[in-house]
Amino acid sequence: MRETPEATSVPTPERIADRLYHDDSPTDVLEVRELVRSMARDVVAPVAARIANGDERIDGFARDVFGALAERGLYRVPFPTAVGGDGRDHPAACTAVAVEELAYHSNSIAAMFDVHCILAGNALAQGSTAQQDDWLLPVISGDVVAAFATSEPAASSDLTPAAVQTTAVRTATGWKLRGRKRWITNAVAAGVIIVLASTADRLTTFIVPTRAEGVTIGPADRKLGNRGQITSDVILDDVELSDDHVLGEVGNGLKIALQTLTYGRIGIAAAGVGMAQAAFDHMAHHLTTREAFGRRLGSMQHWQFLMAERATELEMARSLYLKAALRLDAGVRFPEPEAAMAKMVGSRLAVDIARDAVQAFGGFGFTIERGGDGAAGPVEAIYRDSKIGEIYEGTNEIQRWVIARQILGREITG
Repeated sequence: MRETPEATSVPTPERIADRLYHDDSPTDVLEVRELVRSMARDVVAPVAARIANGDERIDGFARDVFGALAERGLYRVPFPTAVGGDGRDHPAACTAVAVEELAYHSNSIAAMFDVHCILAGNALAQGSTAQQDDWLLPVISGDVVAAFATSEPAASSDLTPAAVQTTAVRTATGWKLRGRKRWITNAVAAGVIIVLASTADRLTTFIVPTRAEGVTIGPADRKLGNRGQITSDVILDDVELSDDHVLGEVGNGLKIALQTLTYGRIGIAAAGVGMAQAAFDHMAHHLTTREAFGRRLGSMQHWQFLMAERATELEMARSLYLKAALRLDAGVRFPEPEAAMAKMVGSRLAVDIARDAVQAFGGFGFTIERGGDGAAGPVEAIYRDSKIGEIYEGTNEIQRWVIARQILGREITG
């Protein structure tokens, strides 16, 4: 068993975006940004180092953070008032900026929120009134943790019926599920999991209570980063469900999954921007205070030009995810190519700027905690956490394919 490093705090630098980025978002989006920024500062920032440097199997799910955010009403942001939500005019855009503000301090917590609300919650919102009452209401209140299970050992980006091996077979009283899901965020704490399963030659989505007989949650994965985004296998061993647990229509599961994942890609894009902005702000502070060869690092043209380019890319990435979210709010169920572009650009930029920041800080950029004075490394956790954005919710290679189909047509790209 390895020891968990002591949780040391990282000083918060100036938010450069506040004076550089002119946000013309709708009023409700601006309100949510400020609201969630305050939540993240008070609830997430003080424990971000603990989360980033922990061991998933020892520290487990960050219930203290999950509960505190529920008390402050975070999980109401994406949903209408009819199901206990805030009823925002632009719920997708509001949710996306909430993800950005959480990811600024902890991408793990942003991912926990994304899966709980954008994936599982959004899927449940497409269910019947009874399903919403039974499952969505407690998800929004935070009384139940939710998870979303599509990925499998041999099926992740490929969610075709031939690839999905989890099966649901008709019985006299309903359905029997068998299979294994992998990389399932929140599973270790979840009370409900939305599961995609094969029903003959089609896919169907099911609401699976984790207390149901035959459901087993595997041990948490140990990962390079996002250590507070607890993932694990979910084993379904002849889990018996009634027809009331079918979400939507039988055979319509792929449509629900793809629509939900499109929304999720906007969330990943926003998380990438949040991490990129945090790394950028730390780097800007360092360049204006650190001296080498008798002058500030920021006086060197290399860093000036790099920061100018990265600031421009941050502007584009933020505007792109907001455009995709606002199109979703306008009723476009699959806002492509913007969602794919936003996910690809935002996640890539997080990796690029985090790498720049490590380089700018030198040895301290590569450090979790400095032995001499206990100072916490300001950017190494961002570097570790950022990489997953290029992989999950559809790899960036898949996003390029989605964009290429818009350009060349399906008959060419397949």
